[in-house]
Amino acid sequence: MRIVITGHAGLFVEANGRTLLCDPWFNGAYFGSWFPFPDNADLDLERISSPDYLYISHLHKDHFDARFLAEHVDKATTVLLPDFPLDDLQDALEALGFSNFVATQSGRRVDLDGLRVAIATTTSVADGPIGDSALVVDDGKTRILDQNDCHLRDLSALRALGPYDVHFLQYSGAIWYPMVYRWEEAKMDELARDKRVRQGQRAMHYIREVDAAHVVPFAGPPAFLDDPLFGLNDLDEDPASIFQDQPSFLRLLEEHGIERGCLAVAGSEIEVVPGRFEVFHHPSSAAVEAIFADKGAYLRSYQQRRRAEIAAALPALPEPPPDPGETVARLAGWFEPLLATAPSVRAAMGGTILLDVARFGVVIDPGEGRVRQAGPDDAGSADHAFFFEEALLHSLVERRVEDWVNELFLSCRFEATRQGEYNETVFSFFKCLSARRMAYLEASLALAARTHERGDGARGELWHAGGYLVQRRCPHLGADLSKFGHVEDGVLTCSLHGNRYDLATGRCLTAEGFDLFSVPAS
Repeated sequence: MRIVITGHAGLFVEANGRTLLCDPWFNGAYFGSWFPFPDNADLDLERISSPDYLYISHLHKDHFDARFLAEHVDKATTVLLPDFPLDDLQDALEALGFSNFVATQSGRRVDLDGLRVAIATTTSVADGPIGDSALVVDDGKTRILDQNDCHLRDLSALRALGPYDVHFLQYSGAIWYPMVYRWEEAKMDELARDKRVRQGQRAMHYIREVDAAHVVPFAGPPAFLDDPLFGLNDLDEDPASIFQDQPSFLRLLEEHGIERGCLAVAGSEIEVVPGRFEVFHHPSSAAVEAIFADKGAYLRSYQQRRRAEIAAALPALPEPPPDPGETVARLAGWFEPLLATAPSVRAAMGGTILLDVARFGVVIDPGEGRVRQAGPDDAGSADHAFFFEEALLHSLVERRVEDWVNELFLSCRFEATRQGEYNETVFSFFKCLSARRMAYLEASLALAARTHERGDGARGELWHAGGYLVQRRCPHLGADLSKFGHVEDGVLTCSLHGNRYDLATGRCLTAEGFDLFSVPAS
């Protein structure tokens, strides 16, 4: 099997005379905020443009590059579809001209002509844009796992499909937290350090559980090339940066006794056959080492090469209307019918949400199910407030973007405040700004509420943690706390998504509505 790293979470697999292209990403994403790191612009596109099979793990823009797929990938290729609850991914691919699809079932093998594959999915609203997936590819002699950034909670199905020769997985940050919050520097530093540690714990858990012969960290970090965001890049292995790079993570693995890690970047080729694993760097190992030896200089040079694309991203946005009331009315006409259909969502969202674009503000009031222009007292009373440019808001409204997480929030082109703990339903709401997505979110929350009222699975199997007996499954999304849980100073942290629980009371310290069953062990 021959594997080309196409950049970020992208792979091009050649085996048994067949080819498979996975998650190709080449163009700037999220309003020109993210770019592939390292630069993959000189990759041989002709080699990868006519694959036999195409796999897109999920709809995040650093995996689903619509422009690249439209301009460079043969529409006759056969697309392998993950088993998602909604047809959004297939609809998006059909809109680009793809028409040949193989629907898969989560964790079930599919025999292709010369290859055997399986796709494992996660399907909660918190998983990507309502769904994420991981891919197993088997050529009869070797087997790889492309986990990319799919945060699987139950690895039993994947282990049953192994053993694996190579494991590709995310290890670095791919989110806006905590950098966008208007917190004091000391608090920001503490939260970012904690986030980086938890990312490493999660990745190492997956590495140990999958137990592949070789591990390739990939699917991050992106490069932030626009000047206002350039400081987000981790240039000197800063423990308070969530955007750790590959060599830094490989050193972390070695510190924890894991010596199976391998460096591979865009253009690197991996040859894996029984008894042999080899990485060929393009254009050379020295060139790859130079990227990380002076990362700041490398990124500044990269920035200059992409300067025109960065400059075009924001000025191309449509001009907002002169009357703020027009934008408020359009948001009300869009959001209020969705809120009317989703009482469980409204109840879980809590207090008001403020969208502040300097010239005016918009208040989303879940309790009333209404959207209105903000008044002078709303800035201080909103549970969540988001501050960003009016042109970005107008762009979202003009295009009626149904997933603001996959457009605005991941861009990091905003600031935020909140009162109280993180409320996941607020961000889920902004992922589900269409009738079918909102119906899925409402059904998910309504089912969770009924389960909680009946006590179904609330305790389940118990686990000893820091002198307490606690429910083994995380109240958030059911992760196995005996594997993902870490106890320190009376606090249990689930490294899968970072929820923290006070063992003495069971109270969730990081989000509302996810308290843990916990009692003293003696």
